[in-house]
Amino acid sequence: MKDEIFPLVNELGEVVGQATRRECHSGSKLLHPVVHLHVRDAEGRLFLQKRSMTKDIQPGKWDTAVGGHIDFGETVHDALLREAREELGLTGFTPEPLFSYVHESDIERELVNAFTAVVDESMIVIDPVEIDEGRFWTLPEIDANIGKGVFTPNFESEYLKLRALWG
Repeated sequence: MKDEIFPLVNELGEVVGQATRRECHSGSKLLHPVVHLHVRDAEGRLFLQKRSMTKDIQPGKWDTAVGGHIDFGETVHDALLREAREELGLTGFTPEPLFSYVHESDIERELVNAFTAVVDESMIVIDPVEIDEGRFWTLPEIDANIGKGVFTPNFESEYLKLRALWG
């Protein structure tokens, strides 16, 4: 299987090069862009996915509804639509931009482009290859589980930004 090629970007999201997935996830800290979609329902609950145990990063943890890398040559918008379709079968939704920020872990450095969308639960069809399970969580439910190892560290830090926006 050929290794995926990711764009390398500066903190403004401007493409400055390219690298393989392996290079980006090897501890090199090469800044590469990703998309996150926070899916809410009409009641304000947040849909979270339980990452597949086959994932190379944070397997088995609850995470943002949709998240994925932007491929080299792909726009942020196109990557967001592709990832939403691949992971949750979501189409026909209107994403609203939230914020962008740099997230750094022990093995990688990502420029996260975060969006939100309100969808009906009937629009969601989980891909079992990508995600082990998914469900809507109330914000108090999420609050009660922060810091307990239930969620990915990236989700927890991003959730705090969301709570500051949403109150």
